[in-house]
Amino acid sequence: MEKREKMTGSAAYADEKEQSLVIEGRNAVLEAFRSGKPVDKLFVLDGCQDGPIRTIVREAKKHDVILNFVGKERLNQISATGKHQGVVAYGAAYEYAQVEDMLELAEKKGEDPFLILLDNIEDPHNLGAVIRTANVMGAHGVIIPKRRASGLTATVAKTSAGALNYTPVAKVTNLAKTIEELKEKGLWFVCADMDGEAPYQMNLTGPIGLVIGNEGEGVGRLVRQRCDFLAGIPMKGEIDSLNASVAAGMLSYEIARQRLMKNG
Repeated sequence: MEKREKMTGSAAYADEKEQSLVIEGRNAVLEAFRSGKPVDKLFVLDGCQDGPIRTIVREAKKHDVILNFVGKERLNQISATGKHQGVVAYGAAYEYAQVEDMLELAEKKGEDPFLILLDNIEDPHNLGAVIRTANVMGAHGVIIPKRRASGLTATVAKTSAGALNYTPVAKVTNLAKTIEELKEKGLWFVCADMDGEAPYQMNLTGPIGLVIGNEGEGVGRLVRQRCDFLAGIPMKGEIDSLNASVAAGMLSYEIARQRLMKNG
């Protein structure tokens, strides 16, 4: 995905720079791609089209990395050293797992897979809190999309309270397609939705994926359509929405409770 940005304040980029692995310079960025290092975003000087830059852009597209063309002043703001040579990449502070790793973990433990999938969760504090919940409630991993999602930054690691060291997190290109592939492997999917059935009235004991959206928009239409059930949390107060990580915690607890009751 290519994007050209207008000049705005640098606060957001300064914060992201502090929380990400910053890779600068043509050789360093190209080597990052060729070595398989996870890259979340690439910033390229707008109008720069020489051979090395074209090669880097081609690698970014091949790896489905978010691509931003920015002006020189913005690139200088993003750069940590000032020696960017027209290109800066943000890499993940932690390594991503593969979805298959999570299924293997469940099999190793002799358990039905329990995965948490996050749609449109861009707040790193929410992601960190969900990873922490996933670990405590026995989930075998967390799956996030490449688009509109927080990466594995230092903030995520801190908020997870160490759970990121034990709970696999996978980043996928297409969340809806991933759900379809996992359904073929026997998983059922329950989507958090305020109009859904109370979770304690549902059977959540088998191989399951719990899908959580952000508190503003919820789960996207295409992802929601691929889910088998909708689960809603009964609310008794004046507020009609929950923070995404809180909703994930409440629904994960019900899944864990039912599994515990079933297995004794």
